[in-house]
Amino acid sequence: MQDLDFPGGKIPLTSQMKFISEASDKRLPCYRVLNEDGSLISNTIHEQEEVAVNMYSAMVTLKTMDTFLYEAQRQGRISFYMTSFGEEAINIASAAALSPHDFVLPQYREAGVLLWRGFTVQECTNQCFGNKDAMKEKEGKCQDGGTSEGDFHAGLNFAAVMEAPIIFICRNNGWAISDGVVAKGLGYGIRSIRVDGNDAIAVYSAIRAARNMAINENRPILVERNGWWSEDQESQLCTNVKQQVLQAIKTAEGMEKSRIERIVY
Repeated sequence: MQDLDFPGGKIPLTSQMKFISEASDKRLPCYRVLNEDGSLISNTIHEQEEVAVNMYSAMVTLKTMDTFLYEAQRQGRISFYMTSFGEEAINIASAAALSPHDFVLPQYREAGVLLWRGFTVQECTNQCFGNKDAMKEKEGKCQDGGTSEGDFHAGLNFAAVMEAPIIFICRNNGWAISDGVVAKGLGYGIRSIRVDGNDAIAVYSAIRAARNMAINENRPILVERNGWWSEDQESQLCTNVKQQVLQAIKTAEGMEKSRIERIVY
């Protein structure tokens, strides 16, 4: 039998009736480059020391800020706060791999992206306390977004059809009943990869590679995210960040609240 000449490519014909399984018996692999102890699995990854240290410092800052602002929320001092516990590497490493001029559409657990893009701890804290400095304009290319609605599928379909240079970065909390998010990318004809979200170097490498493909090949990419340090530096960093966050909370809480007409319009 000859192949069927169908738009998009030739389709082989068969006389055997066979349904495609709704789930593959073989799970899609997860990319990682670090062992459980933090050592490199192979020597094929060589990131700059400055980038790695800056990412780790930002991760510590994010975790410390989350800890104290979450406690402030539970004490009733601020109305709402969502932490990024366990997702620090996803936040920071993905932001670090992008260009400062790239648009980012984060969800509400991506405060680390703001920190990497230049927001200070004080500015983040002002937002949480809603004081008079919270509404000051801050130049940046960050928007709000999410993938919990049907818009996610419409977005994948639109990006695939229009060949949009966009990276979909999706967190999988492990409770999905199928093979996660990365398999959905295959259904839309989008190049996809699954990455260990706790491996900052793997996330950084994958997002950087995805960005290059998106720009140079003008295509969408779907990413599912499931050494150079000492104990003295660790202790000093944690101490400094803790003091910085506590001072930011004290300053933000003591400021005049933003006027209601500036918030409601």
